Amino acid sequence: MQLHGLDLDLTGWFQIAWSADIGPGQVEPLRYFGRDLVAYRDKAGFVRVHDRYCRHLGASLAHGGRVVDEGIQCPFHGWVWAADGSNVSIPYQDRPNKARRLGSWPVVERNEAVYVWFDSAGREPYWELPNALKDTPHAAEREFHSCWPQARQHYRDLRIHPQMVVENAVDPHHFRFVHNTPISPTVLEEKVEGPLWWARVGFGKGWLRHAKDADGNLRTDTHNTIEILWSGMGVSVNIEHTRDGVRVVCINITPVEDGRSEIFASYWIDLVDGDLQDGTYERRLAEAKASLPDDVNIWNHQIFLDPPVLATEEGRGFRAMRRWARQFYPNPRGENAPTGAGDRRSPTAEKADASAS
Repeated sequence: MQLHGLDLDLTGWFQIAWSADIGPGQVEPLRYFGRDLVAYRDKAGFVRVHDRYCRHLGASLAHGGRVVDEGIQCPFHGWVWAADGSNVSIPYQDRPNKARRLGSWPVVERNEAVYVWFDSAGREPYWELPNALKDTPHAAEREFHSCWPQARQHYRDLRIHPQMVVENAVDPHHFRFVHNTPISPTVLEEKVEGPLWWARVGFGKGWLRHAKDADGNLRTDTHNTIEILWSGMGVSVNIEHTRDGVRVVCINITPVEDGRSEIFASYWIDLVDGDLQDGTYERRLAEAKASLPDDVNIWNHQIFLDPPVLATEEGRGFRAMRRWARQFYPNPRGENAPTGAGDRRSPTAEKADASAS
């Protein structure tokens, strides 16, 4: 996928780690949004994320930095930076430096993961993250196995823009060709509220032929359905009711550099008595994890067409999704999606055209 310039012109919550990746007192170097970051778990148990380099002389807080009572201590001269980014201690001076602050990032731990708020326009967070296991009734009424340690997938160095992943929510027909379902699923409902996009999709002929009950109302049962919730373009929750029970999947995409991203996937399988002893859990987990690699292979070699050439029945969904997505690009832009990521020719062809002119 061709990405230029505005891959990092985004707003939203984005996953940067799983909670278990950052233990008590642990300091981790990270790089996302084109920035070097440092994450640590403080003495009170909270994960903090800052710009990586000490404001004194530029040492990396992620390489030898130490968690102390007041925050994180620089390994070079011992300056201590608090959770809000303020300097609270210079060991060889009786007062801190109040003029310099370390960049601090809003952090939320939820869904066994660590999320940060990124906004290229510098705005504060203005919506809440969903709770993957509590925000739909048929998930909230069940208990689930933890996603840690084996129920996770982490894809690095991808040429994928978040919008490519989001648009799967309005693309039922890819299931036939990418995931080999016998027929395309039926989009039953969609609701859009600000930064949240929710849809319910039914699988199989039962939903295709009988989506409504005898009174003409949309059926409310959940068997063979997926509820999809996108919270901005970085965080998704999928609640899937299969023949074996309920599984919840978070597929979260986070920009790393201009043109590069990572995908974090977490899987929760609902508890069934004896499922760890008889192999049921391992089988269900393997089934849950089977689809994403096929999606990633498509996205990682895809270009973004704006406008695309759509079949008649696809038009409404894709147009609505792209209108919704505009709110997550803070800076004014002439087109919708990554700049210059349209139907582009190869660099070789472009150079040949330039030489001929």
